[in-house]
Amino acid sequence: MKLQIVQAIKSIDELASFCKRAGFVFPSFEIYGGLAGFYDYGPRGVELKNNIKAAWWKSIVQDREDVVGIDAVTVNHPKVWEASGHVASFTDPLVDCKNCKSRFRADHIAKELFDADVGAMSVKDISELLKLKNARCPKCKGELTEARKYNLMFKTHVGPIETDENVAYLRPETAQMIYLNFRLTQESARLKLPFGIAQVGRAYRNEIAPRDFLFRVREFEQMEMQYFIKPGENKKFFEQWKKERLRWYLSLGIKKENLRFREHRSTELAHYAKAAVDIEYKFPWGWGEIEGIHDRGDWDLTQHSKVSGKDLSYFDDATKKRFVPNVIEVSAGVDRAFLAFMCNAYMTEKERIVLKLNPKLSPIKVAVFPLVRNDKRIVKFAGNVFTELKKRFTAYYDASGNIGKSYRRQDEIGTPVCITVDFDSLKKKDVTVRDRDTMKQKRVKINNLIECLGKKLN
Repeated sequence: MKLQIVQAIKSIDELASFCKRAGFVFPSFEIYGGLAGFYDYGPRGVELKNNIKAAWWKSIVQDREDVVGIDAVTVNHPKVWEASGHVASFTDPLVDCKNCKSRFRADHIAKELFDADVGAMSVKDISELLKLKNARCPKCKGELTEARKYNLMFKTHVGPIETDENVAYLRPETAQMIYLNFRLTQESARLKLPFGIAQVGRAYRNEIAPRDFLFRVREFEQMEMQYFIKPGENKKFFEQWKKERLRWYLSLGIKKENLRFREHRSTELAHYAKAAVDIEYKFPWGWGEIEGIHDRGDWDLTQHSKVSGKDLSYFDDATKKRFVPNVIEVSAGVDRAFLAFMCNAYMTEKERIVLKLNPKLSPIKVAVFPLVRNDKRIVKFAGNVFTELKKRFTAYYDASGNIGKSYRRQDEIGTPVCITVDFDSLKKKDVTVRDRDTMKQKRVKINNLIECLGKKLN
């Protein structure tokens, strides 16, 4: 009888609770009461997160001949963010409650209470709307202040003395360091247009109101690639990268009905963008951005050339002309992708919770169990199987002897294959291989086991 499968995640709080219990994600600083907007990844979570990054890097860099990678510092010179416009314009609208002193994103209040189209509104417009509608504090119903701009960057100082001369910033995105290294990377790797430079790394934003678990946090990781092209080729490559990035999520198991494109209207485009589209996932609370594809024109290289005084143009050998390349950016959040893959994979059945992750992403690829724990022959045989498998796959060994519970524990964390060694294994030199999704089992000879698993897990 086929078991009924339903989407288990009814709320993001339910997922957060599961992630904590199953060793995926922990609240940071929990023994000291926590700190909003910060999370640590546990034993299962760090493996899944690393697999997401590895899959992205393989798709973007290793499988292509026109993209290379870098890894740049996270503490940045202030001129970087003055040139990029972040010091002046990287802001969110902030309101305070005059009674309980809580702080909120003004645009979030306007959207949630009045379903306002905040994407096209200025801070002044949002403030006037909240006043007109007599918006109150979501926590205590107290009076709110007028909305004002709040810069999201974390400021720090380099050196032992804190002065205006040694101010630095924790980067709010990874893209700018790619532009700063454009010339050095292009020349050292002998790259010809079109080409891309990719980076995976941490970024920091001092969010007013972190929310929705991993979706809006203050420290996170980005997977970004800047694709440099000749002026006039923007539309062609913009459309190509839209298709390619959507294909990547689908290839890793995200359901098509849970993904969509949302194009930015002209009134909500970032100051640098000629065009922008978000890839959104349908989370329990609704649609939310997990990746952006942007036509940034020549804004960034031009700005950094202007402020630094360094030439960041490109010389075309074919035309013998020098020009500033345009850029198509793909920018994905690792943590948001993690959240989407978890929501997509988490299922409940009649008697189990199962995480139906794509095997390429699963934290553990294969688990090995001896049928009983008090028979030395079976335990030794199972141990030998595990030793061989862990040379090729991320493997786990469980000698508890309770096969039913062992299966359920592995189903819950997304392990695609479980292997049981029993008394017949000693005679026939084979094992039972169980599939996570169908729960069907088959006998496989030891000599064929690596090949069998390779077809399923790779």
